[in-house]
Amino acid sequence: MRKVKRNILLNPGPATTTDTVKFAQIVPDICPREKEFGEIMRFISSELTSIVADTEDYTTILFGGSGTAAVESILSSVMNDGVIIIINNGAYGKRMCAIAEAYGLDWVEYVSPLDQPIQLDQFQLFIQKLAQPASYLAVVHNETTTGLLNDIESLGAICKENKMTMMVDAMSSFSAIPIEMSKMNISYLAASSNKNLQGMAGVSFVVAKRDEVEKEKKTKPTNYYLNLYAQYKHFKQTGQMRFTPPVQTMYALKQAIQEVKEEGVKERYERYSQCWETLIAGIKKLGLHHLVAAEHHSKIITAIVEPACEAYDFDSMHDYLYRNGITIYPGKHANLNSFRVANIGDLTKKDIEHFLTLLETYLQHIGYSAN
Repeated sequence: MRKVKRNILLNPGPATTTDTVKFAQIVPDICPREKEFGEIMRFISSELTSIVADTEDYTTILFGGSGTAAVESILSSVMNDGVIIIINNGAYGKRMCAIAEAYGLDWVEYVSPLDQPIQLDQFQLFIQKLAQPASYLAVVHNETTTGLLNDIESLGAICKENKMTMMVDAMSSFSAIPIEMSKMNISYLAASSNKNLQGMAGVSFVVAKRDEVEKEKKTKPTNYYLNLYAQYKHFKQTGQMRFTPPVQTMYALKQAIQEVKEEGVKERYERYSQCWETLIAGIKKLGLHHLVAAEHHSKIITAIVEPACEAYDFDSMHDYLYRNGITIYPGKHANLNSFRVANIGDLTKKDIEHFLTLLETYLQHIGYSAN
C-alpha cells in the first residue's frame, strides 16, 4: 500500500485519517441495493450503537450528509409536536435555533455563557417559569465554539424529573468522551463519521431509543429526505437506506469503526487528552491562554485568545501553517477574538509539538513576546 501525503488537520473535523481508512474506499463498484452492501450498513449501524448504548434498546439510523443533517432530522421529525427548549451556549446551539425557526417549530431559547458551565439551578428555574410545559430539550455535548463540555448527565436527570425528551448533538464527543445514553437519559443522539470516529465526511447518523423511534407520529411530517421514522422503517424492512448512500464513505467508516475497536474508545480519549495537555502547556509557554477552564473543557478543541500584537493576522498565520502541512480554524464567534485548535484524528503528541514549534516561529516573526 502506497503512502499518502500526510496533513495534520487541527480543525474540528474532518480529522486526519489513517491510510488504511483512506484506502478502504478503493473497492470494486457495487450497487448499494445489493444484499452484500446492506450487510455492511447493518454492521455499521450496530457497531455505532454499541459505542454509546445497548443494541437491544437503541438503534442507529444512517443518513448521507454532514452532521447537521442528523441534527435537523431529529428536530424536524421528532420535536415538531411540543415545546422545545434549545440550549444556546455556542455556534452549534445557535444553529439548532436556526433549524427550529426554519421549520416553524414551537421552541424557546435558553442562553448560557459560551465559556462557563450551565447553571443547573437557573436552568431548572427557567423550566418552571415557562408559560407551558416543555416536551423536549436539545443541547450540544461538546460545544466546539470554545471546547466547553456540557453536563448532559445532569441535564438528563432534569429532563427525567420534568418528563422531557432529550436530544444531544454529540458530533464532537461521540467515540471519544464516554456516553451512556440510558444512564444519561438521552433518547436521541446525533453524530457523524468524520470527527472522533476518524472516518471520511459524508455519513451522519442518529442513535435513538427503539421504543421512541417506533412510535407512530400523529403530526403531519414536516420533512422528506430527513424523515427519521421513514428512514428507520425502510432500513428495518429492507436493510437499505431510502436514498442512495455514500458508498465509498461507508467502506471507510467500516474500517474506521474497526480501528476504534482496536484502539478502544477510552484509550482514544486518553490519546486526545495527552495531545490537549501538550497543547495547553505549549500555548502557556508562548504567553497565550484559552477561554474555557480545564475543569469544564472537553479536551477536544480549544479556543485560544488571539495574541495582543498589532502585526497579528489570522489569515497570515493560517497560511504559514498550511504551507507547512498544518490546518487550524478561525474562531466561530465574532466577539471572542480567538482561533481554534482541535486535537482529534490520527494525531500524536509529536504532531502537537510540531505545531507549537511552528506557532512559536510565527509569533517571533511578527514580534510577539510572552513578556
